[in-house]
Amino acid sequence: MRRWRRVAVRGPSMSPTLADGDVVLARFGGPVRTGDVVLVRWASRPGQLSVKRAVRPDGPGWSVLGDNPYGSTDSGLLGPAEVLAVVVGRLWPSPRRLRRTPDRG
Repeated sequence: MRRWRRVAVRGPSMSPTLADGDVVLARFGGPVRTGDVVLVRWASRPGQLSVKRAVRPDGPGWSVLGDNPYGSTDSGLLGPAEVLAVVVGRLWPSPRRLRRTPDRG
């Protein structure tokens, strides 16, 4: 597996942090900390990758939420997610490093 991957964000779930169409850089194999933006998948949707915010460890996975509480399908509906990578920054349209947020759990 590649250590770094570009990922296109789809949908409004991470607004205002990230928007539909943004391209981010994800780093595989690094530690996950509460507040990180992460690339995840759920056991119930193995073919779907999502970008969410890590809230807290939850059993074998992580509880994750979108930054947009009105437009996100996340752990509230799907349960714990498997974190695949930590999103370190936005590459397009305005490159910038992403910051961790305080604990929301």
